[in-house]
Amino acid sequence: PYFIRCIYKIFCLLYIAKVIFRIKQNLNIVSYSIPEEMSKGSVVGNIAKDLGVDVKRLKTGKARLHVGNSAEYIELDREKGLLLIKEKIDRESLCKQTTPCAVHFQIIMESPIEFYRVTVEIIDINDNAPTFKRNSMFFEISESAVKGAKFALEKASDYDVGVNGLNRYTLNPTDNFILKHSDNLGGEKGIEMVLEKPLDRERQEHLTLTLTAFDGGDPQLSGTTQIHITVLDVNDNAPVFTQAIYKVTLQENTPKTTLLLTVTATDSDHGINALLTYSLSSNTEEILSLFEINATSGQVRLIGELDYESSRHYQLQVKARDQGGLTDTCNIMFDISDVNDNPPVIDLMSTTKSIPEDSVVHTVVSVMNVHPDSGENGRVQCLISDKIPFMLKSTSNNFYSLVTDSELDREKTSEYNITVSCSDEGVPSLSSSVTLTLQISDVNDNAPVFERSSYEAYIVENNTPGLSVFTVKARDADWNQNARVSYILEDSSVNGVPVSSYVSVSADSGVIHAVRSFDYEQIKDFQFRVKAQDGGSPPLSSNVTVKILIQDQNDNPPQVLYPVQTGGSVVGEMVPRSADVGYLVSKVVAVDVDSGQNAWLSYKLQKVPDRALFEVGLQNGEIRTIRQVTDKDPVNQKLTVIVEDNGQPSRSATVIVNVAVADSFSEVLSEFTDFKHDKEYNDNLTFYLVLALAVVSFLFITCLVVIISVKIYRWRQSRILYHSGLPVIPYYPPRYSDTMGTGTLPHVFNYEVCRTTDSRRSDFKYGQPGSENMLIMDPTLSGTMQRILSEKNILDEPDSPLENYPPSD
Repeated sequence: PYFIRCIYKIFCLLYIAKVIFRIKQNLNIVSYSIPEEMSKGSVVGNIAKDLGVDVKRLKTGKARLHVGNSAEYIELDREKGLLLIKEKIDRESLCKQTTPCAVHFQIIMESPIEFYRVTVEIIDINDNAPTFKRNSMFFEISESAVKGAKFALEKASDYDVGVNGLNRYTLNPTDNFILKHSDNLGGEKGIEMVLEKPLDRERQEHLTLTLTAFDGGDPQLSGTTQIHITVLDVNDNAPVFTQAIYKVTLQENTPKTTLLLTVTATDSDHGINALLTYSLSSNTEEILSLFEINATSGQVRLIGELDYESSRHYQLQVKARDQGGLTDTCNIMFDISDVNDNPPVIDLMSTTKSIPEDSVVHTVVSVMNVHPDSGENGRVQCLISDKIPFMLKSTSNNFYSLVTDSELDREKTSEYNITVSCSDEGVPSLSSSVTLTLQISDVNDNAPVFERSSYEAYIVENNTPGLSVFTVKARDADWNQNARVSYILEDSSVNGVPVSSYVSVSADSGVIHAVRSFDYEQIKDFQFRVKAQDGGSPPLSSNVTVKILIQDQNDNPPQVLYPVQTGGSVVGEMVPRSADVGYLVSKVVAVDVDSGQNAWLSYKLQKVPDRALFEVGLQNGEIRTIRQVTDKDPVNQKLTVIVEDNGQPSRSATVIVNVAVADSFSEVLSEFTDFKHDKEYNDNLTFYLVLALAVVSFLFITCLVVIISVKIYRWRQSRILYHSGLPVIPYYPPRYSDTMGTGTLPHVFNYEVCRTTDSRRSDFKYGQPGSENMLIMDPTLSGTMQRILSEKNILDEPDSPLENYPPSD
């Protein structure tokens, strides 16, 4: 059973140690204890193991030590995860008499930001021997001093603490005096020399004693001072203070030279033996640098600056000595009260200079530690400026984390100047502030936006390939590479042809170039889409529609549709000599495949004689008589009509219209025969006569066949219309009938040619516009019109390319 109980106790102790270790881990606190004066490079501890952190984390997290305002004595070996001695530590210089003595610092890691608090306690070693302030002490003691008289001795000082501090004193020789330790009110131990055997000045006027102070270290160290005693003659009353202990409370901001108090001692002796002097004894250098006493009056004044944060209590020992060498001592206890004289000190432990705009809420930006004043004055409140997407969180006592409070948008604000202000609760309140500059790095969260929702551009036909047509522009609210916009032509087709065969777009500038030369008569407009894509990852894009309108250029001359120019017709139109002024002879019909003013046509006659018989309408191309026909007018007249468009430069076409001025066809034929006869050579006259007879016979037979055919056709048509009851609709050439007098052809005129067996007596009959749909003439004269009526691909087919041509007027 005893063995089992031992095992059980061991397990309990291990469990308690494990719980303590886990608690320390949860508090992120690691403590070490090392002796002072360790050599540089000595190992303090394996911090990676003690923190439970992988050594790689120390390297990737850029672990570093943050020591605040303290000097750096410890350094971190990130490669091995060890804490090493950077500088040899002297505990006495670091902490003086304060115990325990420790170095506090933090270990900071980034990505993510973490910090751990580390405490290294410095253990004292016995490296300082006790020392006395003076090598000699002098006393004048009256021979009347009674046994048991006490003489205060100056204490030795030992900078070590604990067992290594001052332990005991010895006095040698001990014939007349022995040592006695006394306890002061402040807990300090004093030393007194007590008269054990009365002095006899006559036997020995001067005594020399050796006072030795020992510490408790191992090995033991010591220090000595000499006590020189002069024996005086009868002074049998020692001074006595009115109070053994004085208590005074001072504020730390008490000014120098302030009178603190006056100590008083009395001596029952008379005369010179009753004259007292005051002095400070058995005090450290620190106390002597702060206080002084007037040797005659006993007034104690402040000569230094007090600091509540350095020391809160001071104890002075005042000695009163009479002229006979008798002394008495008293203690003055000074309690220092705190004054709010130190503003909070903000220590930035870790700061991030830049974070991406898509950082999650509560991302840590900075970690800081605030060092406040003491006591009630040490209560601190820290705030940041309003209307910024950040907040300040208190992680532990006087440790704060600056974190994001909402989503960030670099396009709205790219930089923040965050001012952290900390103020204490003292009276008056003191504060301090620090400003952090935080850059917001860009994230590709904005797609390019075109300046317009759609674009229209114009280009004149017959352009040079590669010509710059238009520029599209898109802007991206992001920055740098994320705002670098590239332009891409999206795949599509125009009339079955890829749009890339028509235009191209510059990836950098967005300039649209024509790949080919355009023809307005083939394509008048087309549209395509351009994509703007930024350089982010992943890239964002937007689209816009661009419409290209082809503008016409005067690159096509007018085309004459009527009269059709052939080499077989000599006379095209016939004008009776009885025609009135304004008689419509014919109409020139022309079109221009261009558009706009490039298709506006005008007509004029070339080489108009002085007594011109005809004129042509400038806008409609109608050839009319401008005077009465006379006998002097030649039968056969050749008119040259020039058709011009309104383009710049103007283009034109020429058409020849043969006009016969005669009342009958025989007259035209006779003139034609004479005309031909004049031109023949005389030796071929018989040949031409025979040829003329053959031609006339052929024409007669042809006309006769045509007349009979027309009469039969008209009879059949009238019978059909009569039985159907439909109205008679006049026939005009398709798409060129005159509507309200604004078309390209006038109303159809009907002509009848009546022939007899005698060709010279045939007559030409002219009728007003009617509802008939045939123009019956001599085959020689009406060939042009018959060819126009037979050209179905030009006038009758609905899909003819001429159906979209503008009218000539």
